[in-house]
Amino acid sequence: MKRDTGYNTKQKEKLVDYLVRNKEKHTNVQEISAYLASEGSPLGTATIYRQLDKLVESGLVRKFVIDGKMGACYQYIENTEECREHFHLKCLKCGKLIHLNCDHLMGINEHIAEHHGFIIDPSQTVFYGVCAECSAGSDEQV
Repeated sequence: MKRDTGYNTKQKEKLVDYLVRNKEKHTNVQEISAYLASEGSPLGTATIYRQLDKLVESGLVRKFVIDGKMGACYQYIENTEECREHFHLKCLKCGKLIHLNCDHLMGINEHIAEHHGFIIDPSQTVFYGVCAECSAGSDEQV
């Protein structure tokens, strides 16, 4: 049986610290790896993936898989129900993740379940566009 020896404890702490400080956005393994290297605590990508998997299993981190072409994104959510009952908005310009509590969208969720027999997981549903700050003063459309 393999036991946890505590190896790379400082790196693991820095990984969690990075996730906590960036909990308002999705992050990926490449961003985490670059941060750890810049902090003088490089960690291999395989180790980062293993640590992220453990954090996902524990309920502290949510894993978002957009499609099979891109790597997964991760977000620190703590172990609460707060992030499980609403949809998300993701800004394509600045990367900000907005938690959207909207009764209208929950109505759509209920409609799809009742009329189409499909249960949507709001915590895994992300709408992509441009946030108010990025679109202010800009005529650009997505």
